[in-house]
This record gives sequence, structure tokens and C-alpha cells, in this order.
Amino acid sequence: MNRRDFAKALAVAGALGGGMTTIGRAMASPVASRSEGSHTVVDPQRLLERQQAFLDMRFGMFIHLNMATFEEREWGDPTLSPKLFDPKHLDTDQWARAAKSANMGYACLTTKHHDGFCLWPTKTSSANVMQSSYPHDVVRRYVDSFRKAGLGVCLYFSILDLRQDIRARTVTPEKIALIKAQITELLTNYGPLTALILDGWNASWSRISYAELAYREIYDLVKTLQPDCLLTDHNAGSYPGTALYYTDIKQYEQHAGQKIPPDSPVPSQSGTTLQSDWFWKKAYPTAELASAKTIVEEWLKPFNDNHCNLILNVAPNRGGRFDDNAVARLAEIGRLWKNPGPAPKIARSVTVTTPDLAAGRPAWASASDEAVGPDQAFDDDFRSYWLADRGKEDAWIEVRFDAPVSFNTLSIVEPLHAEGYGDASRIATYRVEVERDGAWVTLVSGTKPAHYQFHEIPRTTAKRVRLSVTGKQPGVTEFGIYDEPRKG
Repeated sequence: MNRRDFAKALAVAGALGGGMTTIGRAMASPVASRSEGSHTVVDPQRLLERQQAFLDMRFGMFIHLNMATFEEREWGDPTLSPKLFDPKHLDTDQWARAAKSANMGYACLTTKHHDGFCLWPTKTSSANVMQSSYPHDVVRRYVDSFRKAGLGVCLYFSILDLRQDIRARTVTPEKIALIKAQITELLTNYGPLTALILDGWNASWSRISYAELAYREIYDLVKTLQPDCLLTDHNAGSYPGTALYYTDIKQYEQHAGQKIPPDSPVPSQSGTTLQSDWFWKKAYPTAELASAKTIVEEWLKPFNDNHCNLILNVAPNRGGRFDDNAVARLAEIGRLWKNPGPAPKIARSVTVTTPDLAAGRPAWASASDEAVGPDQAFDDDFRSYWLADRGKEDAWIEVRFDAPVSFNTLSIVEPLHAEGYGDASRIATYRVEVERDGAWVTLVSGTKPAHYQFHEIPRTTAKRVRLSVTGKQPGVTEFGIYDEPRKG
């Protein structure tokens, strides 16, 4: 997002909201370099350092406070008046003390949940705290309290916004501008963030796809405003668990049954709740809470050994404070667990942030078992897959473009654990080639993808790209071709 696009975003958001005032200056931090058109190029070593620093904190607190707190619901009703929001005894210092008592290293607050109510005084048209019965900047109080306590600060932001009618198949340039203007406010007015956690985007239940709102647009905005801020999207249900697709940190919703795969090599975070659900309910002051032993011995320690933080939600009550039983349980956790120091080291992961150029393109194969066609390896759906003929131990799939395309990143994903495929790898070797002057030229080759392989290659231009595999009736769930912004 260059200066002109930024000005346009503010102008459009102002038109939506009856006038946009000037937003504060961007954070004073190194500006990521620009190349590859208008994309921000992220330093991979710096990103790795931030991912490792995030894992070193090991344990965090999720704080769900919003309109749903006052409605006995998990999603707020977008038709209700903001006057309902009234945490009249808000005590963010209490939250920070409770987090410290559990030896947590950071926290994350729901600045805007799916109903679209903002916990800060946004200058856009969205309903916000200044129209509520508690006209104070909750985000400001949260970040000040947690920074004062020496804790890392993250913010949660929902792309899905039912008040502004930002949902599947309704996304417009004006709505994208509104989203960008609000993210800009959060990343310029509240100091440096450890991470911005996004939700309600590219999920089966929200259905706002990266085709409607390009992931790279938001990624570039965040990295331009705060290069060291990790961008994390709740999309773990859509992509292989051992790869970083469209996120700096793999985000699992443990509370919804998402599980970290064994021996995951990528930096991850698993979110669950201390109470029964995310937002406060009337029964919580006397309800049974997750036990400290379960949290520490079954979640926190095993996750930490697997490159994964635990982020535990603690829901403030309608007064804006944690209930006494929650405070006591957090202190009990702190007696059982202390941060043991730096987390196990991670290797740099290739992160996909751009659209798959092969998705939906015409596809061919040497053969396809029972009409399980090669198009299923190019449909951007990790639940379907192409399968070679029975008895075949070598096969190929190929994508053809109307005109030459340039790319520098490849992904090969085998459908391990898929129904009808099994848990053991069937691929013995693989090779990726492009056609040049009537001959096939090899780009990369290897053995046993073991679920997936990423390859960064020099930028290549071709109309035909072929993946050849050997093994006992091998299959491919996705063969991805990407043009990622990077130096060199």
C-alpha cells in the first residue's frame, strides 16, 4: 500500500463514516524494502527471528471482551445498540496481574469480533466504544496495562464484519478500504505489536476467500506499517498442518478440535479456553474451569515441545474484570509452570503469501485412476486429490497456461491421511520440469515428500509445468506454483 493507496483508503473510509481524521504516524521501525511491483519484501532472517521470539514466550492469554459479553452469546448480534456495551468496572491492570501470575509472556485482545463492534474510537463508520455506555478506549487501556507489566501485546481483528455487511460475496473496494483503514489505526496508534491475529477470513464458516480479499494486500499493509509485527490468520483448517500458507504463525483453534500434527516444524499457536467458551456467561463465576494440571501437563508442555505456544482465553465479566475463580486458577497454573527459557529452535519455513497460479488452470495427466482427474491437484482444495492408475509406478501431471507465467516457488503436497489414501507416503521420487523449445528441463527433484515439499527457485517463466512422480500408485492433493515477492 503506497502513499496514494493509503490516502485513497482513508478517503473512502471517511466517506463511509462521515469523515476520516488524520491517523497517527507509522511506527518508528525499519521500513521493509519494496520490489516486485508494489509488494513489501520481508527479510526472511528477520521474520525467523520474530517467529523464534514469539515461541520463546511460550504461553499467552486470549481476552475475549466485546458485545457478546453482554448477550450470553458467542457472536454478538449486529442489530443491537452499542449502548449495551458497559464494562463499568474495567480493570486491565487486573488482567495483566493475572497473566503474570500464570507466568504468561503475552496477551491478545479482541479489538473487533464478527459482529463488527470496535473496542477503540475508530474514525471509520463502524460502531465503537464512543457510542457505547462506556465511552473509553479499551484497546489503549489494555496495551498500556500489559506493556507496563512487561508482557507482549497482540491484537485480534475479525475480517468478517456483520454490522458493515462484510461477508462472503459482498466484499467491495469500499469495504476493503474500511478494513485497511481500521488495521492502519490499530498499527499506528497503539505502539509496536507482537502479532496481529486475524479471523473470519478464508474459513469454511465465514467463506470470505483470499480471491475476494487478497491476503497479500493485508500482509503488505501490516509489514509496511510494522515490519516486525507477525501476521497470523485462523486458517489452519484449510491448509496442511506442517506448512505455512498465508500466515506467519500457524493458528490452531484447539477449542474447535483442531490439532497440531506430530513433529510439526513450523511456528504455531493453539488457542483454547479456561472457561467453557470464549465470551463470558452468567454461570462462569461458579462454573467448573479447566484444571491447572490439564493446562500445564497435557497442553502447555507438550505443545511447547512441538514449536507451538498455548494461548488460553480468559473471559472478563460484564464489569470488565476477571471472576475470582479465574484469577485463582491462573495463579495455580503459575505455581505449576514457569517459562523454562528459549524454545526449541525452528528452521526457516517457506511461507506462501500469494495466489496459486496453477489453481483452476487446465490440467493433464499420464493417467488417472477411475476418473480421479489431474484437475483435483490444481483446485486449491486440500481435501481432494489426483491418483495415478493402479499398478503404475511412474506418472505425471501437468498444468498449461495460455501465456508464459513467471514463478519462483513450488509446493508439492501428498494426500497423506486422506480418506482412501492412507497414512504412509506412496511417493518415492518426484521431479518438476518446464517445457523449453520442445524439450523438458528439470527445475527440482527429490525423494519422499512426506506430506509436502516447498522449493524456492530462481524466477522461471514457462507455459507448461509438469510434476512427475514414482511409487506405488502415488497421488497429489495440490501442486502449487507461486510468484512470491523476495529479493534476488
